[in-house]
Formats: sequence, C-alpha cells, structure tokens
Amino acid sequence: MLGSTHGTLTTDLRARVVACGQAPGAAVHGTAAREGDLDVSGRPLHAPVPDLDRLFRPESVAVVGASDAEGRPTTGITRQLLGWAGRAGARLYPVHPGRPSVFGLDCVPSVARLPEPVDLAVLLVADPLPVIEELGAAKARFAVVFASGYAETGAAGAAAQARLAAAAERSGLRLLGPNTNLNAFEEFREDLPGPAIALITQSGHQGRPLHALQQLGIRVSHWAPTGNEADLETADFLSYFAERPEVGAVACYLEGLKDGRTFLLAADRAARRGVPVVAVKVGRTGTGARTAASHTGKLTGADQVVDAAMRQFGVVRVDALDELQDTAALLARARRPAADGVVVYSISGGTGAHVADLATAAGLTLPALSRARQDELHRWIPDDLSVANPVDSGGHPVGDRRGRLIIDAILADPDVGVLICPITGPFPPMSDRLAQDLVDAAETTDKLVCVVWGSPVGTEPAYRETLLGSSRVATFRTVGNCVTAVKAYLDHHRFTRAYRSPFDEAPRTPSPSYRKAQALVRPGHRLSEHAAKQLLRAYGIRVPREQLVTSAAAAVRAAGQVGYPVVMKASAPQLAHKTELGLVKIGLTSASQVRDAYRELIDIARYEDVALDGVLVCQMVERGVEMVVGMTHDPLFGPTVTVGLGGVLVEVLRDTAVRVPPFGEDQARAMLGELRGRTLLDGVRGAPPRDVDALVEVVLRVQRMALELGDDLAELDINPLMVLERGQGAVALDALAVCR
Repeated sequence: MLGSTHGTLTTDLRARVVACGQAPGAAVHGTAAREGDLDVSGRPLHAPVPDLDRLFRPESVAVVGASDAEGRPTTGITRQLLGWAGRAGARLYPVHPGRPSVFGLDCVPSVARLPEPVDLAVLLVADPLPVIEELGAAKARFAVVFASGYAETGAAGAAAQARLAAAAERSGLRLLGPNTNLNAFEEFREDLPGPAIALITQSGHQGRPLHALQQLGIRVSHWAPTGNEADLETADFLSYFAERPEVGAVACYLEGLKDGRTFLLAADRAARRGVPVVAVKVGRTGTGARTAASHTGKLTGADQVVDAAMRQFGVVRVDALDELQDTAALLARARRPAADGVVVYSISGGTGAHVADLATAAGLTLPALSRARQDELHRWIPDDLSVANPVDSGGHPVGDRRGRLIIDAILADPDVGVLICPITGPFPPMSDRLAQDLVDAAETTDKLVCVVWGSPVGTEPAYRETLLGSSRVATFRTVGNCVTAVKAYLDHHRFTRAYRSPFDEAPRTPSPSYRKAQALVRPGHRLSEHAAKQLLRAYGIRVPREQLVTSAAAAVRAAGQVGYPVVMKASAPQLAHKTELGLVKIGLTSASQVRDAYRELIDIARYEDVALDGVLVCQMVERGVEMVVGMTHDPLFGPTVTVGLGGVLVEVLRDTAVRVPPFGEDQARAMLGELRGRTLLDGVRGAPPRDVDALVEVVLRVQRMALELGDDLAELDINPLMVLERGQGAVALDALAVCR
C-alpha cells in the first residue's frame, strides 16, 4: 500500500516559496498566491495534464535486461513486449551487454548505444537506478521499472525509492513504478464500438476482471498499472484519461493515494468534463485509532475523509471488483438520462416486488405510472395484475407481439428514464423472445434498458448472443449490481449537471480575520476556552457575552454586566472537558450564587490539580439544537471540516459528516443532509425549526479558518454550537483549539 503523505506537487510548490526567503505559512499569502497557482493555504489550484501518448503508444521501445533464456522471468516479459510491438508497429531494441541477440533481434550493448532516443524504456534489471541516469542522457521519454523491493518493504526501500524518483526528476524522463508490471501493453481490441473504459490499478491482478470485459463486447482503451508511484501517480493518469475523447469512464483500483490534493484536482478535471470515475478504494476498516484532544479529531476517521472527498468530486466509490466492472461499463456507455424515474418490469409479481424493494432501498425513484398509462398496459396485460410500477405481465404476453408493445409503452412514459427487467432464469422460447424485444426496443430509444440475467449457467444464447451482442442494453448478472450501477448512473448525471468547481472560487488571499487570528495563536499549545472563542470571534462566529475573572467579587460584577442568568466555567488551556469534572455551573440567578459557584470551581480545580487562568462568567443562551463543528488534519488531504450532532453525547451518537476544503455552500448543506439527526433542525415534536442558514454559515467560516490557519491549528472544536430558532442565529457555547 502506498504511504499517506502529502505529495510532491504541494511540497514542491511550497519549496519554491521557501527558496524565495519566506516561511511557508507566510508565503502562501504572498507572491505565490497572487500568481493564482495556490489557494490561501498554499495548496495548488491547478494540476498540469501530462502528455502520456508516447507511454501508451510508443513508436520506439528499449527493453533493458531483455532475455530469451529458458526459465528466466524476464524471458516471458520480453516475449510479451515483442508480441505487443509487432501488433503496434513499434521499433523494439533489446538491450543487454552480454548477448548478441534476443529472439532473433540484435542486442544493443548499452543504453548509450541506442540508435535513437526511445519513447519508452522497460527496465528488467535488479538495480534500475544507474540505468535511469543513463536514459536521461539518452533523452528517453518514459521508463517502466519492473523491480520490487522499494517503499512496499519498509524504510530502507522507501529511501531507495526516493533516490529513484530523484534520479528520474534530474533526468527529465517520467517513471512508471517501481513494483509494477506491463499491463499497459496488454492486447486491447480495436474492433469494439462505443466509448471505452480506461483502467488505473495499483495491483495488476485486480485489473484482470475489467480487462476481460472486452470479451463481453465492452471496449477497454488503456491500462495504467501505477505500482508504487515514485513519479507518475493515479492523479496523472486520471487527468490524462479525462481528456481522451475515446474514454467514457475511468475505473480505478486504489490501495492508497500519493497526494490528496492532486487526486482531487484530477477528479475535478473529470467532473468538469463529465467523465465518470468509479473506484474501489481499499481501507474501509482497520484505519486505526487517532489520538486527538477534540471531538472532531476522534470522530473523523481516515476512510470517512476519503469517502467524503470522493463524493465531493463525483467519484463513485464501490466495494467489489464486480461492482466496479458493472458500474464502469454502464457509465461509460449509457447516454444522459431523459428522466430519473425507474420502472421494474417482470413476468412475475414476486420478482418485480423483490427488485422494486431493493431499488427503493438503494434510493432509486420508482414513480407510479399514470392512470392512462396503466389503462394502456392493461390492453395487453390481464386486469388482475398490477401495472403501476413494478409492472407484472404475468408471463404469457412476452411470447407474442404484446411483449414488445408493453416495453414500448413503458419507455414512452415521460417520467421513466430507466427500465429494469429481471429475468431470473431461462424459459425458452419466451425468454429468448423477451430478450430480443428488449434489445430491439433499446435500439429505438434514448432511455436506459437494463436486464438482469439471473441464470447461474450463463451459456444460454439469449444471454451470450442476444443480450451481450447489444451495445444498447446494459446486462447484469445480479440485481444488486444492477441497482448499484443505475443509482451511480443517475447520481453521476445529476452531479455533473450542477457541478461548479470549488477550485475556481477558492480564496487566494487572506481575509482581514487572518491577521487578528494570528495574534491569538500560541504554537505548540492548547488554547483556553476564552482564547479559542476569541479566535472564533475574529472569524465572525458568534459567541456568548462573557468575561474572564480571577476573584469572586469580579465574578459578581461580570454577572451584572453580562446579565442574569449566567453560566460559570473554569478556564485553563489544558482543560478540554470541564463537565466531567464538575467545572461548569449553569442557571445562576443571583450574586450569592455567583460567589458560591466561583469558590466551588476554584476548590474543584485545586483538588483536580488544574492550573486555572480564571473563571468565565458567560451569558446563558436559550436552548436550541446542539451541534458540533470543527476542523482537524488528515495526513492525506490536510485540513478537514466536520459537522454533526453535538453536546455531551457527541462521541456516543457519532453522527457526523466531513468535507475537504475547498467547498461551497451546496456542499455545506449536503453535509447536513447526511446526518441521521438532520430532522432535529427542521423541528420535531412541536419544536420550532432551527436556523439552518446560520449553521451553514458557521461551517463555511470554519472552512475559511481551516484554509487560512491550517498551518497554525491542529484541531478546532466548537461543541456545543447552539442552533437557535430560525432567524435567530447560532452561538458557540464552548470551543477548543490546539495549535500546531
């Protein structure tokens, strides 16, 4: 698995700023930001699209370490490359100092003796480092390093990989690998019509099922086996494939990402162009516990961040390779939906009801057909069968001309964009005719026709010849995969219709709040609640009226100025959770209560050995819905923003949503939609609706803090953020901030 570290693009950009004599934190607000290449946090807003044409379609290839000796692994690889070069019309040069020829081709003794600067060099040697340097001098454009034993083996291997990457950068060539293979030079069929799938896999074996889709008539145009990604990474290939006119979808198998930002920039490029990206990303479990002081840090797991980041930029995440195949194939070939409605049509009421249940549970919309449409269907279907949706034909009509008329009538409904027809098993000749009618109907409509062929045999002519012979019918073997793919298809087109790149609107210069906040930051320290609230105030986030006092008399005076009733809290930088220690007193309504509370808080703090910087006397805010909003750092994506249900049960409920900056208001509102407790904000059991607009504004202001103070703040936690009635705003009742 690849390491989760900030990648070279972000690091290089920051390094250029440091080289100009400025600290990284300050530089992002200076020259680099004005150039428009970086956002206010110092992260790139644009990523170049590498020209990889000569990697995938080289005209000249050198095989360094070529062999034809029996029993050697390199012999099989050399033979594969020879076969590929013969099909592609590429010039191939075996390079070996000790062999006069390989498979009848004259050997070149060294890279320096190559007759021309080659487009691609395939390195089959144990130590590729010196060869990389030689290739640079020979003006080679690309190198594939087959050898393993690098970052996947530990610290020493990672150091060797870093040396390899540095040598490639000095040489000017681009490197694929190490620890990769030659899947890029498999046999790709040129006779298949329609848009193609391009593959990106960090494991060659995991791409095999997708490459085999060609045998089912689905075109595959490229395969990028990225290996350890010492140089070329997933983001490079994703950006490149998104620009290729023949690519209808990109399918990815990912074990890790080299750099979170470059991946998002590549996904953004695909989203802008409407190119679907479907990914299996391993690592949903076992991400490990993270030590964090704030609720936000404890609640946001690494995989939750990956999931959210992919969703933000329209990457469809699936769990299994069969889902990856079916979803990518559908998204690559299906036209834009004419409507979002899905109709299930079956010869069996039980089958239709079952599939309709699964589709509805997945979030698909199954509209009831109009009364006029149902009356039309009952011309060919018995009156005692339901045709509202799902449509049950009863079986017999599919054996004659009525079968096609039923399908055409369903597809003619303006609310229907997708027809799903499950055929649980073959029942020739009627199933053969049903399959043919579905294929014929699909050829005459822009709407999506999906068939689930449930037979475990899969050798029936209706399946192998009729259904798989059509490029207009999407054929599946399981209902689950069909529903997953259709949901992804409709979601993708809904997403791209509304997509606006957040990188276009990302802030490039600091806000006036930034300078105020800098004065409050104490590097390496946790701020007290009072100081953390001052930080929030600097960014326009509302906090209660409060005063920090150091005597009982001052507490009484402060209570009079703040206004009764008041809340009193012990305040100290290292005091994260005060309620558990009894260091919060609420609902105080008199001077005597304030004096007594002050003395009690001081006594408890002394007993608990907590060094206070004072006691906060705070305005008591009317009750609302308690939320948590915060930011923390992900090792891959950098600052992240979290929102969820807050209060003392925040870690029990764990009802949160997360996003990676930059994002806009639409994503902030979408975060709320992901919460199980979202309805609390709308008002339940007679409670009034809450000020959702104010909550969204707090989320966006915390995002601005994350962007501008990301190098200064390790964690920020607002809990509870009391969301008041609609129109009355939201108030941060408590806050915690940990400085980096």
